[in-house]
Order: sequence, then structure tokens, then C-alpha cells
Amino acid sequence: MRCPFCGHEDTQVKDSRPTEDNSAIRRRRFCPSCSARFTTFERVQLRELTVVKSGGQREPFDRDKLLRSMRIALRKRPIDADRIDRVVNSLVRQLESSGESEIPSKQIGEMIMAALQTLDQVAYIRYASVYKDFREASDFNEFVEQLQPEAQGD
Repeated sequence: MRCPFCGHEDTQVKDSRPTEDNSAIRRRRFCPSCSARFTTFERVQLRELTVVKSGGQREPFDRDKLLRSMRIALRKRPIDADRIDRVVNSLVRQLESSGESEIPSKQIGEMIMAALQTLDQVAYIRYASVYKDFREASDFNEFVEQLQPEAQGD
């Protein structure tokens, strides 16, 4: 593994342990060249996934991009980072085990919306405002009104 600080080619593993949900291996590494320490994560990848955008362009699936979008929606909300990671891991497993190697971006967006709806209503509305491209306040009102019958039914 290359050192992210000095670029030295050969770093040493000092400690390895599974993450809390056993979905990855966390490795603490040391660079003998610059003495820097850093952490890497090793995850199982069942298949190479390609995201098919609405315009038809294709790009490799990026787990970190999915994680970033959920963290943005959940910013300043009372949801633990470990819980977000578990949800992202679950979404990635669903995508990898779907049997498809090309996943439409719309499908990923809908999966994220469903996950956020169960996690936090505010984050769900935040994500929806970008995903559904709300243009004005009335778009928010219509979306929230659609949610209210569900909340009254609980």
C-alpha cells in the first residue's frame, strides 16, 4: 500500500481488526519512510458495478459517493455515523447481490430515499429536494403534504 503522505511504495500493517458490523477489515498502517500512520479499510466486492446515468453515460459505482450523499442529507441530524455506515453497507450488498452489473442511477436514488425515509424524515426531505429537483417552495409543500397522510396513519 502506498503512503498517502510521502508516496513510499511499501507500508507496514501494525494492527488489523474487523469493523463493528464485520463488513470490512480496518488496518492501521505505518510508513517506514516518513513515519506517518494511517488507516485503510478492506471490503469484499462481489462484482464490479457500473452506474448508468439518466443521460446514458456510464461510470464505475463509488461507495464513497453514496456515503457522502447520505451524510450530507443527515448533516446535523441525530443519527450515529456507525448507523449510516451500516445502512450504506446494506445498500451496497443489495446492489451487488441484485445480479445486475449495470445499475440505473434512478434505482440507487430510490434506494437511498427509502433508507432515509426510515432513518430520518428531515434528511429524507433534504435528499428528495435535490433528487427530485425542487425548484420552489411549493414543491416542498407538495412533497411534505404527501408525507402527512403516512404520518397520520402511524
